[in-house]
Amino acid sequence: MTIPFPKRKVTRAHAAAELAILEQTYPTAVTALDYRSPFELLIAVILSAQCTDARVNLTTPQLFARYPDAVALAAADPLDVEPIVKSCGFFRMKAKNIVNAARGLVTEHGGAVPSDRESLEALPGVGRKTANVVMSVAFEDAAFAVDTHVFRVSHRLGLTLGKTPRAVEDDVTKLVPREKWRHAHHWLILHGRAICKAPTPHCEACPVRELCPSVPIVERFRRARLTAGAAGRPGVRAAATRHPRRSL
Repeated sequence: MTIPFPKRKVTRAHAAAELAILEQTYPTAVTALDYRSPFELLIAVILSAQCTDARVNLTTPQLFARYPDAVALAAADPLDVEPIVKSCGFFRMKAKNIVNAARGLVTEHGGAVPSDRESLEALPGVGRKTANVVMSVAFEDAAFAVDTHVFRVSHRLGLTLGKTPRAVEDDVTKLVPREKWRHAHHWLILHGRAICKAPTPHCEACPVRELCPSVPIVERFRRARLTAGAAGRPGVRAAATRHPRRSL
């Protein structure tokens, strides 16, 4: 069973109140990825697809020790990169993507990471989410990336009904001042990791609990799961079959 999202969006004023609480709760939110340059951030974000930032941070020191810049990585054979990034999952595709992205940087940008969306998204393995992260984190540009945490938390707070990451991005950026887009991305991510977790959120510890439209949905979900679990226990089923009610 999966906890359903609210079926209606909250009002703009309601959303502003929720987001203000998140801003106060996570005032120094930053990316969890370790990086020292736009190049390292770009490669780390590509590797982070369907992988935890913690795992990526364990992988990139070895990767960047061997391939410290775009020129070095562009000259690599993806087969040599695969063992280094294997723990990040989808390692063959990711090794190919980061090598090809590095080759694109060298060929089209002299080895430097571009700061504009069009150039970033033209690189192999770079989609809108990756471009948004690089733009907002490396260059402090107004961009709002939607990952699984942002998608989930935005829905649970009633900020969006969007079915795709782009739809969620469009909805949330209408609610947040442009100068705070890059920060709002991190508020939602940290909240998703710390409290509004995927399987079951910790609503009792949530600072937005009084405003969140998902609180009653989660409570109903928990009660339904407890009821289903109790009905499925062997002792309950056995008692029901051993003591049938007699007709009067």
